[in-house]
Amino acid sequence: MYSERLLDYFRNPKHAGILPAPALAIELENPACGDIVRITALVEDGVIRQAAFQVRGCTASIACGAALAEWLHGRGLAEVRLADVAGIVEGLVGGLPAESRHAAKLMADAARRLGGDV
Repeated sequence: MYSERLLDYFRNPKHAGILPAPALAIELENPACGDIVRITALVEDGVIRQAAFQVRGCTASIACGAALAEWLHGRGLAEVRLADVAGIVEGLVGGLPAESRHAAKLMADAARRLGGDV
């Protein structure tokens, strides 16, 4: 059902937790399923130097959160604003079943908000 890459992010999540201030912090909830993501990021000169995540939700959401936090490191805010569902599904976690794509949408929305695209 899930790709090995997604399962690895779920089983071995890196960058879990919350970064202290002055990190940027965003929190979003998917009202349909109740999944919640919190992303914190230290930004210097428009580039994310460090990122962390917390997710309360399903396997796919936790894995997508871990993948997103890893991907954010070293990215400029302009690039982060371009995050999309397809990039997360195919580029980061190696595919998702249709019923789990909500997880990628939540993370794409979180990335765009972090990047400043409200």
